[in-house]
Amino acid sequence: IKFKLLMARYDDAICALGSDQFDYIRKAKLLVVGSGGIGCELLKNLVLLGCESITTIDLDTIDVSNLNRQFLFRKRHVGMSKAIVAREVCEEFNPSAKIEAEKANVKESRFGIEWFRQFEAVINALDNVEARRHVNRMCLASKVPLIEAGTTGYLGQVFCIAKGETACYECFPKPQKKVYPICTIRSTPDKPVHCIVWAKELLKLAFGIQQDSMLHDDGEDTRQHSVFGTSVSKLRIEVSFNTLNAAFIALFHTEIIRQIALQEHSPTGDVANIVERKPIETSVIESALRRSCSVTNETREKMPDDRAVWSVDESIYQLAEVCRRLRERCSKKEIIEFDKDDNDVMVFVAAAANLRAANYVKIPLQSLYDAKGIAGNIIPAIATTNAIVAALQTSQLVKLLGLKRSGLYPSQVRKSCAYVACNRLVVGRGLFLLNSTSLDEPQPNCFVCRASQIDISLDMNKMSLKTFVDNVLIKHLNFLKPAVDAGDSGLYDPDDERLQCFLALNLAEISSLSDGVMLAATDFATDLELSIVLHHKSDLDPEKYPLGFAMFEDINKCDTAEQDKSSKKRAFPKDDAFQESEEPLTKKAK
Repeated sequence: IKFKLLMARYDDAICALGSDQFDYIRKAKLLVVGSGGIGCELLKNLVLLGCESITTIDLDTIDVSNLNRQFLFRKRHVGMSKAIVAREVCEEFNPSAKIEAEKANVKESRFGIEWFRQFEAVINALDNVEARRHVNRMCLASKVPLIEAGTTGYLGQVFCIAKGETACYECFPKPQKKVYPICTIRSTPDKPVHCIVWAKELLKLAFGIQQDSMLHDDGEDTRQHSVFGTSVSKLRIEVSFNTLNAAFIALFHTEIIRQIALQEHSPTGDVANIVERKPIETSVIESALRRSCSVTNETREKMPDDRAVWSVDESIYQLAEVCRRLRERCSKKEIIEFDKDDNDVMVFVAAAANLRAANYVKIPLQSLYDAKGIAGNIIPAIATTNAIVAALQTSQLVKLLGLKRSGLYPSQVRKSCAYVACNRLVVGRGLFLLNSTSLDEPQPNCFVCRASQIDISLDMNKMSLKTFVDNVLIKHLNFLKPAVDAGDSGLYDPDDERLQCFLALNLAEISSLSDGVMLAATDFATDLELSIVLHHKSDLDPEKYPLGFAMFEDINKCDTAEQDKSSKKRAFPKDDAFQESEEPLTKKAK
């Protein structure tokens, strides 16, 4: 009876695919990375298709904000692991499916190359660039096909990646996260986003890792020190009327008066650079804080209206209330970090940003909802787009596994699979919402899957080896466990204590390094080897390159025309909740 029920469940799939192809798909071991918006739809599709051996991994827990579009989850699941709940619900859809669920970060060392090699295919349902880059590199190193996807509002795209046959995730440059100069954030903001970035840094200073905050006073020039550092630091120890009043007056009154005085005595005569500031009166701060101290616990537990634009008085009140909650969390040894889905964190950022904006006459105040969108670069997710993209991934999976079963993988991937874009409006001659194009070949200048050399311009007299490793290799190039050599000389190896002495030195102070030197960088975690040519450049524009280095500058100069062709060919690819809302470009409509 059980066998008959099993076959009845799969009748449609067997009829559509044939028994041999279906049997191969049913037994294929698959990895789904991400169990959120796209992941929920994808897991449901796979178990209903008949896939019975699936592993899913997701670090996140379920938040109330997920419930309107991640349909596997219910209110009772809030706070639970997305991966584990998704497994339990999907196994109810198809009891024959065996799903292994991991609440973990896919970048953990235990998920290495050998671990990836056990899968027939990997399907991404991620929402951030760093994790996608990592999975891309692991799949290339393990030679496992990857089906990548992303959505941005009504837009989406799906494409396959096969080592040596198709372009990988990093073949086309991604929009870089905007980095704002410290001087703009600390002294001369003129946009809401500047105030929100400042508020995120204030969160680190007050309740997070202080040394990571750009507002932390660690320089020798005391003229650049703030007047609020000490009073803000006391909030993690005690939150009372006195400590809040001292911190808020220092932040939004005294510091602004100091900036006005510095501007009046500035030697510059450029009128365009004059910023109009307005300190918040101390009486306004004290009045709002007294109201906060007098409210009942029932009122404190009520979430603020996220669509309303808070006044200065309301922003002070909300900031005081959330400081109490964050202080309590700190007392339990919790490390507070920015997370757009953390309600306390977002109330702190929105309220502090509004008070900061109130100090600068021309910056408009924002609602909690709008502040969340700016702080996380969020474009609201659309459930139907996620469903469409997950369905496209499933169809591409069927094609990929068909190629593997017939021995035509990877040589025929570009002929059988496609890059498919989901558009907001009908495009092309056929006026379709879905348009497909052929997959691109690996790009010759991609340092991940093709080229093994890149060029970096930086000031070797100012950048230390530690900064190079942290900012260039780890943060920008996404190396997990980097090692650096210059010829036969080792410069950095996390496991070699003898090389630690080089970290504090500027690059120019290391005898084996000079302008034009070629470094050998290795990421042991992903088997990636890369040659990096350093070009000394002392006049890099700090506004254009706030991190102090320029990537691919020489390559871009030589290959501008070729890259322009590629960029016109396709916007490749977008990422959930992180990109501007642009229509995906395609080469032609089919």
